[in-house]
Amino acid sequence: MTATLIVLALIMGGVVFWLIFQTINVQPWAEEGPIGQHHAGGAYSIPAAKIGLVVFLCVAASLFSLFVSAYFQRMDLSDWRPLAEPDILWFNTALLILGSVFFQRARNAVVKNKIEGVRANLLVAGLLTFAFIAGQLWAWQGLQEQGYFLSTNPANSFFYVLTAIHALHMLGGLWVWSTTVFKLQNQIEVYKVRMSVELCTIYWHFLLLVWLGLFALLLST
Repeated sequence: MTATLIVLALIMGGVVFWLIFQTINVQPWAEEGPIGQHHAGGAYSIPAAKIGLVVFLCVAASLFSLFVSAYFQRMDLSDWRPLAEPDILWFNTALLILGSVFFQRARNAVVKNKIEGVRANLLVAGLLTFAFIAGQLWAWQGLQEQGYFLSTNPANSFFYVLTAIHALHMLGGLWVWSTTVFKLQNQIEVYKVRMSVELCTIYWHFLLLVWLGLFALLLST
């Protein structure tokens, strides 16, 4: 149990470190805006949106870590009855991995100024994310049909709470995704959505790693 908690803490720490590194390692020529808008010489500030995302993800990582810690403490009590995780969670995990891949493809396309590539990959990534959330709802419905209700025992409660909090974070990200897709549908210049695409990609990579950690935790207990 302690070893698993340490591994999860290392994963969260690694994610936060990587995100901070990505924020600090800003390349002036990769910043949002057309060529010629950057000031010649001088220091380049870190975008406020990227700093805000890093702070938010640090808070989110702390939140998930607290729930994981509470999970381990609660499972040691005698009334804990582990539930059998639905097989659809494997399929949902594959959907989330593919969604993260397509977000990365969108980011690569925006760097190359290929608007069609950005639009197509963002749409696919969003659809995969909606499919993931729908799959989670299906998993909940299947568990309830088998009698695994929220209040039946603590293991059930933690399963619903952990998966629900993760899904809520994804829904929040989909709001930013939807505004970005809307702008692209209105033929906006690629550089104007570059920061949004980059932040969405980082956010989805983070949520993928969080889900992999949660999924491993649920399977191991």
